[in-house]
Amino acid sequence: MKIEAFALERWMTRYEVDVAYDIAESGIAPLTTRDLLDLLPGDDRQSMLDGLLDTKLGYSEAPGSEALRAALAATYAATGPDEILVTTGAIEANYLLFNTLLDPGDHVVAVAPAYQQLLSVPAAIGCQVSRWEVWPEGGFRLDLDALERLVTPATRLIVINSPHNPTGAILDADGLRRVYALAESVGARVLSDEAYRWLSHEDGPEPVPPMRDLGPLGISVVTFSKPFGLPGLRIGWIAAPADLVAACWGARDYVSLSPGKLNDALALLALRHRGPIQARNRQIIAKNTAAAAAWFAENADLVAWRPPTAGLLTMLAYAPDMPSLPLANRLAEEASVMLAPGSTFGLEGYLRIGIGQEPAIFRQGLERAASFLRQVAAEVPTRAGWRAGIDAGAAVR
Repeated sequence: MKIEAFALERWMTRYEVDVAYDIAESGIAPLTTRDLLDLLPGDDRQSMLDGLLDTKLGYSEAPGSEALRAALAATYAATGPDEILVTTGAIEANYLLFNTLLDPGDHVVAVAPAYQQLLSVPAAIGCQVSRWEVWPEGGFRLDLDALERLVTPATRLIVINSPHNPTGAILDADGLRRVYALAESVGARVLSDEAYRWLSHEDGPEPVPPMRDLGPLGISVVTFSKPFGLPGLRIGWIAAPADLVAACWGARDYVSLSPGKLNDALALLALRHRGPIQARNRQIIAKNTAAAAAWFAENADLVAWRPPTAGLLTMLAYAPDMPSLPLANRLAEEASVMLAPGSTFGLEGYLRIGIGQEPAIFRQGLERAASFLRQVAAEVPTRAGWRAGIDAGAAVR
C-alpha cells in the first residue's frame, strides 16, 4: 500500500524533542512511572514495583492481558474481554480497522480536517472518501445535516472524532445517536475515535456514551496517551463485536504481534486509578484555560480563539499575513515554542494550540509566542479577515 507523507507527524518530530515550550501537543502533560506507582498505598506500591522488576520480559498475551481487557470491557455497557483488542496506541487500532473493514472502491465518510490517518489510510486502500468538513466558514462545528447529505446506500464506514482534533468541535449524546442511526439506515459501521474519553473540563458538557454502547455497528477506538498522560506506553484499544476484534487481531499478527508486558501492567494500574488522574487533569485544564483566556484577551489585536469545552485542542487564528508553516517553523526555531501549523490540516491562517501542557511551561510558552508574533506583525501586514472563522464560531454557539 502506497500512502502519502503524514504531514503533522513529520512536523512534530522535527521539533518536539528540542523546543522548550510545546503548546501544540494534543495530550495532557505526561506522567512518570513514579507518578503511577505513587497512586498506590505503601505496601501495594512496593508489591507492584517488585512485580514489575521481577517480570520476565518475554512475549505477552497477544490481544492484551486478560486483566486489562476485562477492566476495559467493564467500562462499557455490554462488552466482554473478547470484544476488546489492546493495540499499540489508537493509531494501530485505526490502521487495523481500516485494513480489516475496507476494500478498494468502498465508500467512506470521514470527518475533515482530522488526524491525517483517518483520511489517508482509507484513501490509500483505494476507497472513495467523502470529507465531512469542519471549516471556519461553518463555525468549526460538526454539522449533522451536512453528514447526512454525504451518506449514501453505498457507504460502508463513517469515521468520526469528538472532541475533534484539531478544532475542538464536539457532538453531544443526541448527535452521536443521530450518527449511529444514520449508519444503521444504510448498513454502515461507525468508527469513533474517542481519544479524549475520561478527560473532562470542570464546567464542560456532560460525558457522552462511547459509540460501542450504541449498538453492534458502533466501534470505539481509545488510547491511554491523551487522557491519561501516558503516550510513552503506546497502549490503545478497540472495543467492537467479537468477530471484528478477532479479525483485527489476525491482522495485527503481521504488524506488532502483542503489547509489551510492562506497558500492559502500567496501563492497568492507570485504568484502575483513573479517578486521581482525572482530578489532576482537570486542574491542569482549568489553570491553562484561565491563562490562555487572559493571554488572548491581552493580545486580541494579534490572536483569537474559541476555547475548547472538551478535549484539549482548538485553532488559534493569527493576524500577521504569513503562511502557517513558515510561521510555525520560525516560532519553534527562534522562540523555542511549538504551535502546530494549520496547513498540516488544510487550515491555513491558523495554528493548533493544546491546553494540556504543565501550567508553568504553558504560561511561559504563551508569553514567548506573543513576543515573537508581535515581532512578526511588525515585519508583515495584517491579514484581511483573519478573525472571520473565530467570529463565525461564536455566532453559531
